[in-house]
Amino acid sequence: MFQEIRHKLATTIMGGAIIIGTAQVLSRLLGLLRERLLASTFGAGNTLDVYYAAFKIPDFVFNIIVLGALSSAFVPVFLEYWNKDKKEGFRIANSLLNIIFLALLAVGVIVFFFTDLIIPLVAIGFDEEKKELTAQLVRIMYLGILFFGASNVVSGILHSLRKFIAFSLAPIMYNLGIIFGIVALVPRWGINGLAYGVVAGAFLHLVIQIPSVLRTGFRYRLLFDWSLAGVKKIGKLMLPRALGLGVTQINQIVITTIASTLAVGSVAVFNLANNLQYFPISVFGVSLALSSFPVFSQAFTEKNKEKFVLHFSQTFRRILFLIIPTSIIVLLLRAQIVRLILGAGNFNWEDTILTAQTLGFFSISLFAQSLIPVLARSFYAFQNTRTPVIISIISMVLNIIGSLVFVQFWGVYGLALAFSLASLVNMILLLIMLRVEVGELDDQRIINSTLKIIFLSLLMGLVIQGLKYLIAPQVDMQTFIGVFLQTTGSMLGGLIVYLLLAAVFKFEEVASMVRMLKKAKQQIFR
Repeated sequence: MFQEIRHKLATTIMGGAIIIGTAQVLSRLLGLLRERLLASTFGAGNTLDVYYAAFKIPDFVFNIIVLGALSSAFVPVFLEYWNKDKKEGFRIANSLLNIIFLALLAVGVIVFFFTDLIIPLVAIGFDEEKKELTAQLVRIMYLGILFFGASNVVSGILHSLRKFIAFSLAPIMYNLGIIFGIVALVPRWGINGLAYGVVAGAFLHLVIQIPSVLRTGFRYRLLFDWSLAGVKKIGKLMLPRALGLGVTQINQIVITTIASTLAVGSVAVFNLANNLQYFPISVFGVSLALSSFPVFSQAFTEKNKEKFVLHFSQTFRRILFLIIPTSIIVLLLRAQIVRLILGAGNFNWEDTILTAQTLGFFSISLFAQSLIPVLARSFYAFQNTRTPVIISIISMVLNIIGSLVFVQFWGVYGLALAFSLASLVNMILLLIMLRVEVGELDDQRIINSTLKIIFLSLLMGLVIQGLKYLIAPQVDMQTFIGVFLQTTGSMLGGLIVYLLLAAVFKFEEVASMVRMLKKAKQQIFR
């Protein structure tokens, strides 16, 4: 029985999504604990401004060099060669790993010696003391990128071969490393201890995956074979994606730069709200996109359009079924969510209100941000990395223009509003262009499901809002327990109504869950 369950988890989109989604939930819960510890230790002020700004430079390098190759090009190309000749597939992986590490090392030398010149580009509004501290953190945290480079190649191999468990545990280890830094190293070394925690997390991200990748037959070799056809193909495919990720990172840097010119703590508020809103995106959108990518790639290899459309439609509708009601919950309970997760220590009521309102503007585009990964990976599966890049450039330009305009009226809230509007445009353009490239995408079924999901989610929202006001007078809203009871009571009441109505409307997702529970019960008690 357990072997059958394990096989299904390892070989189906939904099974992979369950593994990845469960790990994403655990990782994101640890991420929320990490954010709570950061907020309570430092508050939304100068120190967190510096920490989040320092992250942007290593992130920029990592996204351009590593994710550019791995997120779009590695999986389909590795699978193409591995299916023909496993040794050739592993030669490609080894060569890519070493090339990436060498590139990261070379860029790292430049970053180390010229950090002081780079920081003003990221945080023009910081004073000299904050700029010096930011540069110091960048030099430490960049060490983690070297581990991440190797780790993500290993992740790419495991992802391609649908070995989801270790691949999914890696982000959990990363968060544990940062939490260790906050709890154990910050009291001893101050903010530098936090940076060393980031490095420790990156190291653990790699180590946890090594046993699993060795079981696939992979062995590390010191190869730099630029002439391999697979390596050349990855290089060719990664350029547009690297450009697209570069655009995204430039976008983040511009947002950070604008935020650094606003009130103290604006960089921290934007990032804290952004990290909170990314929890449901990663659990629902990213997990389903990651688990569907190998199947999309396989459909392209087989030239099986019907298979692609079937799995795309299922994935698209499942994401909407999960994320639209989540968006309503986040919008209606944003202040309670922020207070429960971040409201401790040095994170005061003013910080709570600023972060909650920013989170509210993010919630507008939660569904769009959750759909972008699966839409983009549909193009990557067809080995078309240009279209998502062009669309991301359009989105970035709109985001920057919107940010510059909206901050004049709404401060840090304007950054979140501009980000949301740009994400909506990004998602719509991706969907239109995919429709042009593929043709019929099971359109009518998707439209019908979407309209029903919106209707049920609005009814759920009315229930949540009513319960919120009914519960508030019955509890002490000045205490954690009171806020917790109001939040969980209204949220659970709304979700029960949503799921019951979904069952009445015979949603495929509810029927699928019921079938899984019945089958599990039969196997356990037979």
